[in-house]
Order: sequence, then structure tokens, then C-alpha cells
Amino acid sequence: MNRPALPPLLELARLFLKLGTIGLGGPAAHIALMEDEVVRRRGWLSRERFLDLLGATNLIPGPNSTEMAIHVGQERAGWRGLVVAGASFIAPAFLIVLGCAWAYVRYGRLPAAEGLLHGVKPVIIAVVLQALWSLGRTAARSPTLGTAGLVSLAAAAAGVHELVVIFGAGAILALLAWARTGRANGILAMPAGAGALASAATGAASFGLLPLFLVFLKVGSVLFGSGYVLLAFLRADLVVRRGWLSESQLLDAVAVGQVTPGPVFTTATFVGYVLGGFWGAVVATLGIFLPAFVFVALSGPLVPRIRRSPVAGAFLDGVNVGSIALMALVTAQLARAAVVDGWTAVIAAASAVLLLRFRASPAWLALAGGLLGLVLPR
Repeated sequence: MNRPALPPLLELARLFLKLGTIGLGGPAAHIALMEDEVVRRRGWLSRERFLDLLGATNLIPGPNSTEMAIHVGQERAGWRGLVVAGASFIAPAFLIVLGCAWAYVRYGRLPAAEGLLHGVKPVIIAVVLQALWSLGRTAARSPTLGTAGLVSLAAAAAGVHELVVIFGAGAILALLAWARTGRANGILAMPAGAGALASAATGAASFGLLPLFLVFLKVGSVLFGSGYVLLAFLRADLVVRRGWLSESQLLDAVAVGQVTPGPVFTTATFVGYVLGGFWGAVVATLGIFLPAFVFVALSGPLVPRIRRSPVAGAFLDGVNVGSIALMALVTAQLARAAVVDGWTAVIAAASAVLLLRFRASPAWLALAGGLLGLVLPR
């Protein structure tokens, strides 16, 4: 007997609370988990639509995986779904990082979880490889797109900036489409500039909750690229310009954001708690994530218009293959840090087989990997 379907908002809350709780491994792993849940398991989105939304997240500032959760919520249940999905994805990480920050302030050190992460990381690599396989086949569906993906991968490996890779692939394919059609059929509309929300940011050095909120609002409004770019922004604002944090405190904050589940941007939660206690954590988290909700709300309705134009659609195809190329490069870099011995190689290979051949649940595999990491020699 089938269970009655849950209301869409409750479905979204349950799914993204789960993903926010188990989502170790950074944005690439989060997107892989979302693809598995909303495309393969639930059929809420086609793979093509999922890729279009993923490409759209690369055209706006902010945390890509959180923006992807917000897009899925908007597709499923409108503006209420947008809020519920995004907040549900962020909430578990906020609470976990808040606990880590409390322990850090109280005891002066971070809780150790090396064994757990030792086993979880190779599972996450397998999850990302599974998503790359399925998304890559859809994104590179023609020889031209496949070639653009390989060129994007080579450019990213050579050190070309992420934005240049993504927009370059899109621009080249748009030009090719324009040459074929002879005219630009439609225009590529873009959301308001990232600086709109940042204009109120203050340069004052004195600490307060409002200046803290404005610092993180600015970062969330202008930050493109990976979570590692966040380190440069926060160092310039919080260490060099304002002197609110030491270098060591900033590195501890970024480490917590990297090793806890959910969005890396919850680094803001840790920093906010260290500087201003519970309410500091709240306002810093609101500041850094608020722009993502605004940008997705503005850009989401434009994606169908972009897809209807041959030239703009080709641009989005290029953004998609460029995004997949960047995801592949990040996965290769992460794999070197995750697969460090024979045991982790076995865990990664077994996880890949279970995912690709038997469609095992990534959540259960991550749990099994973590338990193995606690008992295996290192």
C-alpha cells in the first residue's frame, strides 16, 4: 500500500533537512546528492532542466549548492518552496557549526573527527563521480559540446579563472550559434548587478552586529567561485581591514566550514559566534545567505526565456559544460586528498560500484564509510 503523498512544502523541508545534515564534501558533492534525489529518485526535474538551473547558479554570485536547493524549491512550490528549501538546507549546518563554535570558544580547540572523515571522504568522491557521469553525458550531448567541455577542463587545469572558463565557453558557443542562425534570436537577460546589495557595506573598524551583517551581506553579494575564494574575502575584510579576527581564528573558521555538512558559507556562522555570540552567528549567517535567495528569485524566471532563444540557449549550454568541467577538476583535486591509502581506495571503488550498478543510497554509504574510518588503521 502506497503512503499518501506529502504536501510539497513538507516534502521539500524533509529532503533538504536530510541533505543539509549528510552533505559532506563541498558544493560538488551537494549538487551530486541533489541530482540523485530530485532527478533520479523523485523525478521532480528532468536532467536537462537540472543542468539549466545549475548553469544559472554559475551566472550569479553566492554559494552554488545553496542556490541550487533554492532553485529546486522554487520549481517545486513557488516562492514558498524557495524559502523552505533554502532554509532547510542551511539550518542543519548552522546548528552544527554553532555547536562547534561554542566548543571552540569554551575549550579553545575544535572537536576531532579525523577518523570519521577518513572514511567519508572517499565515499563522497564516488558520489561526485556518479553525478559527473550522468550530468556529463547530458551536457556534452554533441561533439561540439564535448569539445567545449574538454577545452574548458584544460583551461581550468591551466589555472584560468573559473568565471573566464564558464563565460568563455558560453560566449564561444553563443557566437557559433549566432553564426549558424545569422542573427541573435532573443537576448540574454541578466539579473541586477551583484553590487546592488553591497552598496551599503561599511568600512568602519568598530565591531557591532550591524557592521558584521553588512560585511557578510557584501561577501554574499559579490563572491563568485569556490569556497576557497571565501578565505581571501574574509581575510581582507576581517583580518586586514578591521582586525576583528586573527589569522589563526580565520583558518579555524574556514576549516570548520569545510569539514562539517552543508554549505561551506556557514563559515560565517562560526565567525559570527566567535565575534558576537549567538546573535553574531545569526546575523552573519543571514547576511551571507540572503543575497542567494534574492538572486535566485530574480534569475529563476529568466531561465526558460534564455532556453527559448537559440543563441542564448547555446550560451547556457556552454555555461553547463564549463560548469561540469570545473566540477571534474575539483573532483580530481579532492580525490588526491581523499584517497590516500589502500583502504580509502577500496572504499571509493566499492562505493562507485554500489552507486552506479545498484543505485545504493549515498547517505547510507557515507554512514558506512564513516564507521569504517573510525576502525581502520591510518
